[in-house]
Amino acid sequence: MVGIANTAKTGGLFAVMIALFAVIGFLIGSIFTGDPLSSMLLFLLFAAGLNLVSLFWGDKMILKAYRAKEVSESENPGLHRIVGRVAAQAGQPKPTVYVIDNPTPNAFATGRNPEQGKVAFTTGIMRMLNEDELEGVAAHEMAHIQNRDMLIMTVAATIAAAIGFAVRMAMWGSLFRGGDIRTKLPLLILLAITAPLAALVVKSAISRQREFKADAGAARMTGKPMALASALQKLEKGIQAQPMESGNPAHASLFIANPFKKSGLTKLFSTHPPMDERVAALENIAYGVGT
Repeated sequence: MVGIANTAKTGGLFAVMIALFAVIGFLIGSIFTGDPLSSMLLFLLFAAGLNLVSLFWGDKMILKAYRAKEVSESENPGLHRIVGRVAAQAGQPKPTVYVIDNPTPNAFATGRNPEQGKVAFTTGIMRMLNEDELEGVAAHEMAHIQNRDMLIMTVAATIAAAIGFAVRMAMWGSLFRGGDIRTKLPLLILLAITAPLAALVVKSAISRQREFKADAGAARMTGKPMALASALQKLEKGIQAQPMESGNPAHASLFIANPFKKSGLTKLFSTHPPMDERVAALENIAYGVGT
């Protein structure tokens, strides 16, 4: 029931984002071209092209950005044993295993489908967690791969990017055109401020739902929800003590927990649910509440 509810919430959030894009595209198309449908499709296709590059080559770029090194089974048999076990439990191909030489405890998965799956663990997380906890983290990342979350978040990013591109182009267009267009500049400024923020809020909400779903999937795979809950609590403390110094905060949603120093942004813009809510959800699974 929890998984169905999270899937329904994600679907609802996608519907909101698509509706937001449609409304903004219609307004901008009406102002500039008188053909809002064509304008909407043009902006969406442009953003989709950019995000297709991310979908097909993003895993290589991310792994390179964090200097992840592929490790063989002979180099790290313990980590391979854990990853192989959760892959078998999930009935999925075993992902390629990478290690990042970084003291911040964390992990992420990438790859557009299970056949292209890759999981990366920092040296910090391998030092901090025991085997059951590390298995819970590996299962969480395996669930992301199984759920094709990179594809889902790329689609969400496509729509969000299309919204941002549309309003920026409209703003620039209004500056170089006179007549009635400039009289509508206040509306365009309002759109330029509110539309990208609204898209970011919805995209972040989708990301949070995918995290809940991956936690639940990991709990089912291993049958040890409290091991993952313990791992998450340790990760939160470890990241607070030693946040990641290098890297791009735009990549935060990839990781099992935000590895970067928290800013003053509100919960609305967080790519991850609050840790106490994730732990509470895992406790509910462990004790059979809401299943």
